[in-house]
Amino acid sequence: MDVMASNTDESGKEAAGRGGENATSGKPLKAERKNVSAAAKSASRPRGAGAPRQADAGSAEDATKPARRPRKSRAAASDAAASKAADAAPQRKTPGAARAKGADDGSGSAKKQKAAPPQSPAVQSERAAPVTPDEAAPRVDAGTSSIVSDAPEEAAGDSGPSARRLVENIERIEALGHRLMAALSERGLPNPGVERPGPELMMTAAGAWMKNLSEQPARVIEQQVNYWGETLKHYTRAQMALARGQLTAPEDETPEDKRFKHPLWQSHPYFNFVKNQYLINARALQEASEELQLPDQIARHRVDWMTRQLIDMMSPTNFLATNPDALEKAVETEGESLVRGMENLVRDVEQHGGEVIVSLADREAFTVGENIGTSEGSVVHRSPLFELIQYKPTTDQVHAVPLLIFPPWINKFYILDLKPQNSLIRWLVDRGNTLFIVSWKNPDASYADIGMDDYVAAYLEAMDKVRELTGQPKMNVVGYCIGGTTLALTLSLLKQRGDDRVNSATFFTTLTDFSEQGEFTTFLQDDFVNGIVEEVERHGILRAQLMSRTMSFLRANDLVWGPAIRSYMLGETPPAFDLLFWNGDSTNLPGRMALQYLRSLCQQNVFARDGFELMGHKLHLADVEVPLCSIACESDHIAPWKDCWQGVAQMGSRDKTFILSESGHIAGIVNPPSKKKYGHYVGGKDFDHGQEAWRESASFNAGSWWPHWGDWLAERSGKLVAAREPESEILPAPGSYVHERSA
Repeated sequence: MDVMASNTDESGKEAAGRGGENATSGKPLKAERKNVSAAAKSASRPRGAGAPRQADAGSAEDATKPARRPRKSRAAASDAAASKAADAAPQRKTPGAARAKGADDGSGSAKKQKAAPPQSPAVQSERAAPVTPDEAAPRVDAGTSSIVSDAPEEAAGDSGPSARRLVENIERIEALGHRLMAALSERGLPNPGVERPGPELMMTAAGAWMKNLSEQPARVIEQQVNYWGETLKHYTRAQMALARGQLTAPEDETPEDKRFKHPLWQSHPYFNFVKNQYLINARALQEASEELQLPDQIARHRVDWMTRQLIDMMSPTNFLATNPDALEKAVETEGESLVRGMENLVRDVEQHGGEVIVSLADREAFTVGENIGTSEGSVVHRSPLFELIQYKPTTDQVHAVPLLIFPPWINKFYILDLKPQNSLIRWLVDRGNTLFIVSWKNPDASYADIGMDDYVAAYLEAMDKVRELTGQPKMNVVGYCIGGTTLALTLSLLKQRGDDRVNSATFFTTLTDFSEQGEFTTFLQDDFVNGIVEEVERHGILRAQLMSRTMSFLRANDLVWGPAIRSYMLGETPPAFDLLFWNGDSTNLPGRMALQYLRSLCQQNVFARDGFELMGHKLHLADVEVPLCSIACESDHIAPWKDCWQGVAQMGSRDKTFILSESGHIAGIVNPPSKKKYGHYVGGKDFDHGQEAWRESASFNAGSWWPHWGDWLAERSGKLVAAREPESEILPAPGSYVHERSA
């Protein structure tokens, strides 16, 4: 392919070296002809996968057998008839072609000829023209697909093995295609409610456009004409350059975009043209969306989100024919990268029950308890909903007040114990805390009727067990994400019951006021939530793969399209990255609990308004009166820091500390002091005049927030006592529930 010609010289030389011990050496043609007989008779010579050699008149008995599936020749005068060197080596039988035998008249060349698709006898008899150097490169066609290698002439000696490898790869892709179809057939009945916006959004967008057209027709026409003009101007520039013979890309002044970092996007006229036309299209879509007069901010959020999805999906990097990285790799590996990509795709579809969900990490690279989540401890209590782990002390003395962590049950607790260097669990134990953590059960359909009241009851049960094991009446508690939301509900319940077992509470990236839904606006409207209701009725649970897919599309380029390109087009193995491994190890949610959370907390926001009814009480944010510390993250798109702050501001506690860490939902929390990577804001005391007023009153500190919070916690953890060893071990940490993977 001309597009790739500038990148195949070196790969062509390497291909010549991969032919094995019998590959030709690249010596001058005359020297090779002296050894033609020996080469033709050698039993160890690699068998070619191309067309059968045409026999000469003296060897009619070895004439080529007719092909089972004749293919139309690309050029009747483009192949082996030009060379009088007959190859007596047996040919490998490929799909659509029979074995063929060639004869040797003693005057042929030992240099391998071009491997071409099998031809019918009638077509073969017409071939008479010599093979040109350009035609000597291996080429394999399969239907409408083709992989072409324009290797230099000196690599032509390896064209037979190269063609054979290409044909074998095509065969492997065909076999994988059957597996893929079988895997896709395992997909359950589609649920449109969770796969696309409902018709209301489409009607809203269409109505807004019609309104613009009726009220501002000139503006709408102007937008369309501007788009046409940009497109035609772009095309005309390319045509003029082509007419002048300028096969170079024009000066590129487009903004930097990591999707287009390959040099060919800037230097090659074809790829540069495709990229710039895509950017013109994207800009036109964005401007048309922005001009819509929508009825409210919810509609604006949803239309903007849908527009971004369309723009990201249509990026030329997402298609093989317009992705230079993928094309280069396919040529360099003789199609092997595409085969590996197909294998990755089939594996993902098989693993996810017929759903196309790209793997972000190598699932076989980690085992919890062996090379991830390895802090020493014991499961000291188990219930149908959770296991309670107590960690082994690393100091002779510990603080009297124990510490209990409630992680989210959407994911698993070992995010806080990935490896020793960034383990918050190990860091807390090393600072003299008697540390307990809850490991949640990964529910199946039998947990369909488990609700928020059951999770709050589990919180109370875990607290009771900690008090029993330590002999302490009070404890410090931590809640992470939805674990923090439920902790706030529990604290409100304890306040109304007059129970003071909690000494202080810490919230990691926790939302308690859902008045601003941010990037989740699209997924918290009735059409999508009704789809989840149908999902729960069908399965009894909100499946982990649906939640993972939904979350991924909040950052589609980073979590969907980018990984898909690397895995399916480039054929790369998913990385052995602990954080991404954890991200893919998500859990199901019980059906009743999921709907309570979505309807009452997220959509109706009752905890911050009228009160959340639970266990005979109506719970309010203002009931959270214990000393508290909340840590939010500056670039968190799941729990935006301003919304986390808004909930804390409404809590009734008179002892509030708010810490704003740099980075996002995970990296901002898993931010060990040794890395010295992300800083934080702390010290702000203004909770009455909005988030920005608080930020202005806070001071920035370089490095992790862990030490500051550790000091805050130590002040509320009591005197030092003898270290407590775990007792009555059920099994070693990390327990058994953590190993339960979602289907």
